[in-house]
Amino acid sequence: MTTSELTREAFAQKAKRRIKGLMGPWGVFFEGFVQHPVMVGSIIPSSRFTIAKMLAPVKWDECRLFVEYGPGVGTFCKPVLEKLRRDGALIVIDTNPLFIDYLRATITDSRFTAVLGSAADVEEIVRAHGHDAADYVLSGLPFSTLPDGVGPAIAAATHRVLRSGGAFLVYQFSAKARDFMARHFSHIDQGFEPLNVLPCQLFWGWKETPAS
Repeated sequence: MTTSELTREAFAQKAKRRIKGLMGPWGVFFEGFVQHPVMVGSIIPSSRFTIAKMLAPVKWDECRLFVEYGPGVGTFCKPVLEKLRRDGALIVIDTNPLFIDYLRATITDSRFTAVLGSAADVEEIVRAHGHDAADYVLSGLPFSTLPDGVGPAIAAATHRVLRSGGAFLVYQFSAKARDFMARHFSHIDQGFEPLNVLPCQLFWGWKETPAS
């Protein structure tokens, strides 16, 4: 690479960092989408209306471990931490190091842990951080575009890691996620949030308590 090419590359990198800094978390989220559109699924973070409706059924006084798949720039993290009990924990899992690095740098709450890894490995991740089970698992992963076999593996692992009475909370632009959930969750509540870009489907899959 010539000196002039190096200069142009350095200028481009500097401009990119400046634009990202001016845009804040939106800039990081946009870059993550450009890098991995199939895994991120959306170019814009969820709206406050989606966040409120998605988290409404959570019994916060009973929640000791909340897990999130695909946290992006932490759109749900702050609302969860605001409601989470003082001795609770929030573990987020993402395959994109850009998001994980951003979250580790911007969220200092001692209850928060960001893990670079796959949601399909949630059982191992939960155990590695000293927990036996999760109370709630939230996911915005685009099930309809995940590689073959990944969606079913995540749904199955999520059902196993949840405690009885816990729930799998899923928001999607497509209803495809319900097909994966229905194989493991016999009780699924469904909603819809129009005030989101794009309007999204909401699902709450409950892990039923075994009959005594």
